[in-house]
Amino acid sequence: MKIVTFLLSFCLIASMVSAQQKPAYILYNAKGKKIDYEKMIRILAEKDIVLFGEFHNNPIAHWLQLEVTTSLKQSRELVMGAEMFEQDNQEALDMYLQGKIKAKGLDSMARLWKNYPTDYAPLVNFAKENHIVFAASNVPRRYASMVSKGGFAALDTISAKEKTWIAPLPIAYDPELPGYKKMMEMMGGHSGENLPKAQAIKDATMAYFILQYYKTGSLFIHFNGSYHSDNYEGILWHLKNKRPELKYGTITTVSQKDVNSLLAENLGRADFIICVAENMTTTY
Repeated sequence: MKIVTFLLSFCLIASMVSAQQKPAYILYNAKGKKIDYEKMIRILAEKDIVLFGEFHNNPIAHWLQLEVTTSLKQSRELVMGAEMFEQDNQEALDMYLQGKIKAKGLDSMARLWKNYPTDYAPLVNFAKENHIVFAASNVPRRYASMVSKGGFAALDTISAKEKTWIAPLPIAYDPELPGYKKMMEMMGGHSGENLPKAQAIKDATMAYFILQYYKTGSLFIHFNGSYHSDNYEGILWHLKNKRPELKYGTITTVSQKDVNSLLAENLGRADFIICVAENMTTTY
């Protein structure tokens, strides 16, 4: 009788503890199966290039970016890179990483995002402390803006020097990719035909500089908005066109009211899916 009473009490306590748990996020694989962090790291450690798709203002994604980078560093030589740094700011970023300028100098010389101090400085400082190369992979925003207004032809007017900050022209572009088609639909069809082209010049440029900075035998981890790599499109499409033999891994971030099971619409977005509670506080 005592044993039965003990077991009933144990089950009741376990049930209460389980009911009190309120996870801020849960990790899933592409098929929607829950996966533990250590297994994800073991799989990612076998890749050549990892694209980490974030919500720019999500603290869970930013925290995990640093955690994943730290974990991968234990077994692999790393190269890092990010959408949040534009290629014409590479010199300033390198000077900071090499200790030639302070954080204040980087802030004055480079176009840093407003959430840089809280969300990206930890990654840059990790690279600095561990002597890791960090690529400013994105196209300077003014050129993406030119494309959004005048298409790819607008880039014919820029100088040879400026073209070194962009993927070699002409870039490969497939308007039938689902992500680009969706952007067109959102803009009402023909009137928005240049918007996905502006997205494509970003995707192509990030892919180009990832490959420029990638070193054989290393693992390149790149941080970008989830839309740039979701559904194995965007950056990854360009990477695979250029280097199909490399092993790629993708992570994305999604938001749901209930994180305990992955919604059908979020299945297959990436190899690993960070499902975050939709009421999570934001960094801006």
